[in-house]
Amino acid sequence: MTKPELQPIWTPGPDAAHTRIVAFAREASARSGRDLTSYAALQQWSATELEQFWSLVWEHFEVSSPTPVQQVLTTREMPGAQWFTGTRLSYVSHALRGDPDSRAVVETDETGRVQATTLGELRGEVAAVAATLRRLGVTAGDRVIGYLPTTRVSLVAFLATASLGAVWSCCGQDYGAAAAADRFAQLRPSVLVAADGYTFAGTTHDRRAATAALAAALPTLRAVITVDNVGAGPALVVEPGGVEPGGFEVVSWADAVAVQAELDVLDVDFDHPLWVLFSSGTTGKPKGIVHGHGGVLLAHLAALGLNHDLSSGDTFFWYTTTNWMMWNLNVAGLLLGATVVLHDGSPLYPGPDALWSLVEQVGVTTLGLSPGLLLAHEKAGLTPGVDHDLRALRTIGVTGSTLHLSAWAWVRDAISPRVQVVATSGGTDVACGFVGGAPTLDVVAGEISAAALGVALDAFDPDGNPVRDQVGELVVTAPMPSMPLRFFDDEDGSRYRAAYFDTYPGVWRHGDWITLSSRGTVVIHGRSDSTLNRNGVRLGSADIYDVVERFEEVGEALVIGAEMPDGSYWMPLYLVLTPGHVLDDDLRERIRVALRRDASPRHVPDEMVAVAAIPHTRTGKKLEVPVKRVLQGTDPETALSLGAVDDPTLIEQFVRFAAEHRAG
Repeated sequence: MTKPELQPIWTPGPDAAHTRIVAFAREASARSGRDLTSYAALQQWSATELEQFWSLVWEHFEVSSPTPVQQVLTTREMPGAQWFTGTRLSYVSHALRGDPDSRAVVETDETGRVQATTLGELRGEVAAVAATLRRLGVTAGDRVIGYLPTTRVSLVAFLATASLGAVWSCCGQDYGAAAAADRFAQLRPSVLVAADGYTFAGTTHDRRAATAALAAALPTLRAVITVDNVGAGPALVVEPGGVEPGGFEVVSWADAVAVQAELDVLDVDFDHPLWVLFSSGTTGKPKGIVHGHGGVLLAHLAALGLNHDLSSGDTFFWYTTTNWMMWNLNVAGLLLGATVVLHDGSPLYPGPDALWSLVEQVGVTTLGLSPGLLLAHEKAGLTPGVDHDLRALRTIGVTGSTLHLSAWAWVRDAISPRVQVVATSGGTDVACGFVGGAPTLDVVAGEISAAALGVALDAFDPDGNPVRDQVGELVVTAPMPSMPLRFFDDEDGSRYRAAYFDTYPGVWRHGDWITLSSRGTVVIHGRSDSTLNRNGVRLGSADIYDVVERFEEVGEALVIGAEMPDGSYWMPLYLVLTPGHVLDDDLRERIRVALRRDASPRHVPDEMVAVAAIPHTRTGKKLEVPVKRVLQGTDPETALSLGAVDDPTLIEQFVRFAAEHRAG
């Protein structure tokens, strides 16, 4: 009998029988001669019979290649696996196929503007910009980069680049010029596409000087395409004393998109580079992670089409920025014929329920956001299901960190009991997820429902032995098509192997700390490189955040476990308080009691400190490891790359805390 605490908070309804994954499971059963109608059976088959599973994904989603498949998978050794050898294809052809009159993109911003673009119009814009890039000398293998907010321009520029066989990379304009150059200079790009600025939370940020500084730092540029996004003026403006850019042609986006041209998509090898995504770069030089057309195409078709049940007629909106790989997953909704929503601005402006107004207005069916944003809505006391017409919404996906336990019930009670919460976890490294949900799976609060299809997931102890119902390292024991082709400028592959395969040779170690249950569900405890260790017992930071951040007085928390030079162990808890509250003895004691009761006595910190704010990566992740290094006495310039931090000035407070702790 199911334990009371494991009772599902959501169960599939009658509509689950008509989802794509059910049809796919029937096809898989016929193909394999086995009963694969349960998710558990289908997932196990997908993770062990790799060639059969990914071949069926290819056929089910009608992936096309003018040349035949020679071999689905050359070897299961990692790294080194090659997929679908002999084929030629393009991500772009598959993203832009379909009814030209269908709604492909909805672009929104903080002013309430909603602009829809049909697939035919999108194809025309991509064709025009591709022709402009071709005139500028861009050919297959060249790199084109974007310094752009989340607007339709970023999508069109990406598709135009990829249609030529060139390689795309992008970051948001909240990155300073130096931090952006740390990434893009590695790529030796040919063309930069840059906006004059962006708007966030009602404030317009003029980024023309930053664009000029970035362009000056990229000597390989042949052209800069300037985008009028906020009406600031020409995107290349040099402030007094700045460096005059030169040596490249400047083209306006208006001129680039006005070119009359037919779309001519170049088919490339399955492993031809599609884009370069970058690691956060907080603890060293950002790593350029190269992904291929075919691997991304198959992985996103499987993830969105099967695990998320996305199809034509859906409206898909994952709130993200161009800094985060979720932008790449969001635009992949086009591969399934869905309408993709791109929002430029804050989800909390002009009011805390702005996101839900947008979801209602646009008719979003599948929504994605961060756990922190969901928690902010809960703490604000919002009732979106009462205040907005959300009848179209059926799924809310969450990723980026661990979802707080209370948020599951909040979605049920404040939005709708029929809306499924799908917690997922993956990485920029694979541009996809390792674990998630499905429309046919129960949802238990506090747990991720299952391993994703096609993922040979396991949890290992330090000796490389599989463990169940206890904490272990998240590992993947068989290849995935979207594993990186390589790191940029890593000719011998040594950095790539060191990043994932040194700990368990031949097995991908991702760096997350998980519990894989005997029921197949998953709990993510946080990054294994920021593990807390009290008296030899490993603890997850996520378990502490889940308790502490439920307090209405606490806006956000950061816990650090640091081995100090004198041999002691220090575990402070830093708290950002909500307006009108102070960290007094009463609040400290209530937090201690809650941690003892809901986690364990070991989870109680050595001290609690109120701070104004907590530093994050530019994708919103807390800087646990860099802050730990600073608290241990490492110079901030060595401990992290300050340009990769959302507010570098916040690091100074931890330098001070370290000095105060040493002084005793």
